[in-house]
Amino acid sequence: MGNWVNWFLLIGGAVFIIVELSLGAFTGFDLALIGASLLTGGALGLVFSSAHVGLIAAAALAFIYLAFLRRWMRKRLTVKDHASNVDAVVGKIGVVTVRIAAHEPGQIKVGDEVWRAELARADEAARNPGEKVTVESVEGVTLKVR
Repeated sequence: MGNWVNWFLLIGGAVFIIVELSLGAFTGFDLALIGASLLTGGALGLVFSSAHVGLIAAAALAFIYLAFLRRWMRKRLTVKDHASNVDAVVGKIGVVTVRIAAHEPGQIKVGDEVWRAELARADEAARNPGEKVTVESVEGVTLKVR
């Protein structure tokens, strides 16, 4: 075996990284990190002028990633959906603080926050202070209530 193995590792690693980036991290960076293992192995093989060093280094780094680091990385990269601010109020019950009528916005209090509110449908009856309403949707900073 010659240096062509190390060049193959370098090129293969670069291709893996490019594919990962073109997919938009679709594989959770697996291809990029395995590609980095191949690149590193190929580079070490070239430095030491040994295909065996390159193959062993690439295999060892890929194994370490897959066996030990992959699960840890997945936990850190997983996006958790938490409703926050505006999204968290949809479906909540609020109390009218300023009268709400068709084409006449008012205010409601949801939890500790006071929000601008409009009726979700113009044909609904006006809501007076003290009445309870349900948040149906959000448009900008205005809650649509029923």
